[in-house]
Amino acid sequence: MADKYVPGELEAKWQRTWAERGLFRAADLPGADKFYLLEMFPYPSGRLHMGHVRNYAIGDVAARFHRMRGKAVLHPMGWDAFGLPAEQAAMERQLDPKQWTFDNIDEMRRQLKLLGLTYDWDRELATCVPEYYRWEQLVFVRMLERGLAYRRKSLVNWSDALQTVLANEQVIDGRDYKLGEPVVQRELEQWFLRTTAYAERLLAGVEALAGAWPERVLLEQRARIGKSHGTEIRFPLEQPAGGTSELLVFTTRPDTLFGVTFMSLAVEHPLALELARGGGRESEVRAFVDRTRNDLRRMRADELTKDGVFTGAYCTNPATGGRVPIFIANFVLMDYGTGAVMAVPAHDQRDFEFARKFELPIKVVIAPPDGTRLDPATMDCAYVEEGRQVNSAQFDGLPNSEGMQRITAWLAERGQGGATVSWRLRDWCVSRQRSWGCPIPVVHCAACGVVPVPEAELPVVLPPDLAFDVRGGNPLARHPTFPNIACPKCGGPGRRETDTLDTFVESSWYFLRYCDPQWDQAPVRHDRVAAWMPVDQYIGGIEHAVGHLMYARFYHMVLKDLGFLPASVPDEPFARLLTQGMVCKETYFTPDENGNPVWHYPEEVEDGKSKVNGAPVTVGRIEKMSKSKRNVVGLEAFVERYGADTARLFTLFAAPPEKDLEWRDEGVEGCWRFLARVWRITNEAAEAVRAAPATLPPGELPPRWQALRRLVHQTIRRVTRDIDGRFHLNTAVSAIMELTNALADAGVPEAADPARSDCGPEPAGDPTAGPAVRREAVLTLLRLLSPFAPHLCDELWQRIGQTGTVLEAGWPAFDEAAAAEEVLTVVVQVLGKLRGQLRVPPDATREQVVERAQAEPNVARFLEGKKIVKTVFVPGKLVNFVVK
Repeated sequence: MADKYVPGELEAKWQRTWAERGLFRAADLPGADKFYLLEMFPYPSGRLHMGHVRNYAIGDVAARFHRMRGKAVLHPMGWDAFGLPAEQAAMERQLDPKQWTFDNIDEMRRQLKLLGLTYDWDRELATCVPEYYRWEQLVFVRMLERGLAYRRKSLVNWSDALQTVLANEQVIDGRDYKLGEPVVQRELEQWFLRTTAYAERLLAGVEALAGAWPERVLLEQRARIGKSHGTEIRFPLEQPAGGTSELLVFTTRPDTLFGVTFMSLAVEHPLALELARGGGRESEVRAFVDRTRNDLRRMRADELTKDGVFTGAYCTNPATGGRVPIFIANFVLMDYGTGAVMAVPAHDQRDFEFARKFELPIKVVIAPPDGTRLDPATMDCAYVEEGRQVNSAQFDGLPNSEGMQRITAWLAERGQGGATVSWRLRDWCVSRQRSWGCPIPVVHCAACGVVPVPEAELPVVLPPDLAFDVRGGNPLARHPTFPNIACPKCGGPGRRETDTLDTFVESSWYFLRYCDPQWDQAPVRHDRVAAWMPVDQYIGGIEHAVGHLMYARFYHMVLKDLGFLPASVPDEPFARLLTQGMVCKETYFTPDENGNPVWHYPEEVEDGKSKVNGAPVTVGRIEKMSKSKRNVVGLEAFVERYGADTARLFTLFAAPPEKDLEWRDEGVEGCWRFLARVWRITNEAAEAVRAAPATLPPGELPPRWQALRRLVHQTIRRVTRDIDGRFHLNTAVSAIMELTNALADAGVPEAADPARSDCGPEPAGDPTAGPAVRREAVLTLLRLLSPFAPHLCDELWQRIGQTGTVLEAGWPAFDEAAAAEEVLTVVVQVLGKLRGQLRVPPDATREQVVERAQAEPNVARFLEGKKIVKTVFVPGKLVNFVVK
């Protein structure tokens, strides 16, 4: 191999070596000192770009670091392989989604291997195979038995053209994303998992994860769980609807019950359309619901102009017996309380504005404590402050804070409500009207109802001959044989469920399956999960804060309660979490005839114009790398030009892992030059390193070599602390670069060099000192750099006469005595402003440092005539005099 740094040659060589030796294979049963490192597994969408690399590179540094420190490391990879994109591809190209998926898996696996990642490929799994999804079907059946899975009607986005339910993000201005046809609201029977039964445990777990998970994620999960103490009130309906005769309301203001003049329901409320049917206003209400749901996809509820529609239905105020009209309102959220709000316009500003708009009555029931009389006719806003109860029957005159408690107790005595806890968390809708997913294992029978498929007959396997048509709806429902089956209970004619499970179900337990992906007796193997769980470090995007991360926590608890996990496995599956930032790059576009952007790859732009259409190109915002915006940098092309080690190093050095990384070509070039410099310096030193003694000579080292050795051990200490749990990977790389610079300086011959003012003849002493220190520095440099640039370091490790790989050589330990500074620089401030600096011994006492600080001429000038009221002393760093 040439002496020039040629990444492609050496990277292929070492990847073959690592694979042949099985260096990354994890033990089945590790000892106590284990480390389970996991990045969120990808959807197999096709080719990778540099925006994908960062997540995997961060994880690989941690995996290599802990393996070098002697831990048993589990670092697996798999594929979140079900999902709508494969089904879309099948429809568009008349392909088998399974074939499309596995072709993509093969391509992505090949590309990931270019990066030299430490994955144990023996544990690879794909969630779309029956050997995997059979187990979540078993879990579903057990949840159904426990009442943790159930079916009910729910409003969904329905496309007649596509014959399927669409997610909110697939509806654009009221039309489907594919054909541009109208999308309407439809009530469908949907399957749900009872996440609300675990609300208290999920919230307790959030508190237990404080300090180990990013605070932003914990805040979002607390908000999504949303525990609120308040009062439940039952409002009798004039006409029963949806199988109920009352409307349940949650409120934190029971003191205003006597002032309720109308009721507001969220557009998603299950009674919204039922009430409208009974009131003869279904068409008006349905149109409003469709319009509002479309608006809510584009903006928040608090950004909308207050609007609503009367359902034609009424309920009764349990306190007054008054007739209360029921409206659907666009500012009421289904994810708070019950989705029904008792409207008290005199004491809530949103209700006030709504009442004025629809000319609804306003009734004051809380009066200001100073006795001011509020007149509903002249009020220009709601009164929302504390006060005394008025117009509230027997509760008149009470402070409203006491009224809350008294009215709540009164409702409880009458069986019309009482104190309760409300959760913002809602049950998880897992129904998907598509075929490329896990079949829900139930049969519908006219005589028996919903009947689970017997466990012995699992898995329910997807048929291989599904027919995909862009306008044909769910292929499972149209299949000639799949839906038709005898009822498992009575033997009569039945129909299989043709909905499939949300793909978040697959990703809610894959981390457990990695512990033994071949186990065929149960979802997980108890001894293996007991040995490996929890995941010690989980890495993924912040966008999963309240989706995947919440579902996985819930599902993990369910598996434990159902006995699928041993009792020793903790409730929380992920001990620590890192949410990495995105990789961002500038965008290029030209406008089309409607003014919409047509995105261009950088190579499609020349001299400020598009090579595609000749139009002037605008440089757009810096945005997340995205194939749709065409601002991606292809992984394979990058690795071919710069090498995998440069790809890894740049994504780790350019920004802290939790921050967004702005792509800069000059930064890439800088990382490549740094690695080339390490290559040159180490090769130049190789012969001397091979010949140098492995141990230091006795006695004190010459100052030049003592300084280098001090920096070596300071760097070990700094890099170790930066990687271990803190993930300050950019500063770790910076420290390694500083050590490289010092090592380059140490390569100057020991004889005097007239080009350098700091170089003179080496002081008398053991002549082996310099070579021994330099050898230690070179070996340390390669060990510290190896998690970031493993191919380069293994090649250089071999060239300097070492055996095996750097990974096997282990992580260097730092010597505190060797790392200790001979002198420390202490900053001296007066009233927080810099007035001087001192160089003091590390063991200098507070009294000695303060005395010297006061004697410094410039400091003394600012202390003259002043009284020192406080002296702030930070050992080894700072003295600050507070004076007056």
